[in-house]
Amino acid sequence: MEKKLHTFFQSGLLDKYILGETSTSESLKVEHYIETYPEVESEYLRLQDNLEVIAKANSIEAPNFVLDNVLNEIEADSNPVIKLETQKRRTPWYSIAASVAALVFSGGYYMKTQQNKELLKENQVVVDEIFDLRSDIENNNKMLDNLMRQFMKLNNPETEKYVFRGNDRAKDLKTVAYINAVEKTSMIDVVSLPQLPENYTYQIWAEMQDRMVNLGILDPAQSELQSIQYIEDALGLAITIEPNGNKNETSDNAVAEITLKSRNN
Repeated sequence: MEKKLHTFFQSGLLDKYILGETSTSESLKVEHYIETYPEVESEYLRLQDNLEVIAKANSIEAPNFVLDNVLNEIEADSNPVIKLETQKRRTPWYSIAASVAALVFSGGYYMKTQQNKELLKENQVVVDEIFDLRSDIENNNKMLDNLMRQFMKLNNPETEKYVFRGNDRAKDLKTVAYINAVEKTSMIDVVSLPQLPENYTYQIWAEMQDRMVNLGILDPAQSELQSIQYIEDALGLAITIEPNGNKNETSDNAVAEITLKSRNN
C-alpha cells in the first residue's frame, strides 16, 4: 500500500484536483483515494489550507465598470418652418415640389448625420471598454500566474511552516513564516498584528550566531503573502516592537520568536 500511495502522490493528481484541472475520471480516482486513505485526506486538507492562504493574500476586488447604457434615440418632433413671401406672380408647382423635396432631403440628411455621430460615440465607448477588458484579463492572468507560483512554493516538500504567536505584549499577534532552505526563499503571511501607537512599528529580525539582522517592517494593514530576505545560517526569527527609525534590536523588545530547523536535522 505504501508503494501505491507513493505512486499516487508522485503523479501530481492531488495538486491538479485542488486546482480544478482534473478530468472526470481523474477526479473520481482522487476522491476515492481521499475517502480510502487517511494519508491522502491529510495531504488534501493541507493543500487546501495552503491554497486558502494564497487566495486570501491575493484577493482583490472585482472590476466595477460596466457597459454604458445605449444613448436614447433622438426625438425629432420639429420641422423647419419657412415663411413664404406673398408673390404677385404664382409660383410654378414644380418649384414648390422641388423646394419641399430639398427640405425633406436636407432634414433627413441632418438627422442621419446626428444619428451617425451618436453611433460613432457609442462605438468608441465599446472600443474603449474592450481595451479595458483586455487589460483586466492580462492583469488577472498575471495575478493567477503569481498565485500559482506561490502555491507551488507553499506546496514544496522542502518548505517549512513556522507560526509566530505573541507574548503578553502582543497576545493577538499571529504571523506565519514559510522557509525553504533549498531554494533559499522566505515568505511571511501577516494573519493579525495588534495596532500600535503611531510612533512604533513591528520589525522582523533574523537571529545569527553573533548578531541580529533587520529584515524590514511588518505592516498590520498588509494582508498579502510577502517575500522577505532569506538569511543563510539564521538560527531563528523574531518580531519586535521598535520606535520609528530604530535599527538596533534588543531582546526586551521581542514579542514573538521562532527557532529555525537546521538543514542537518
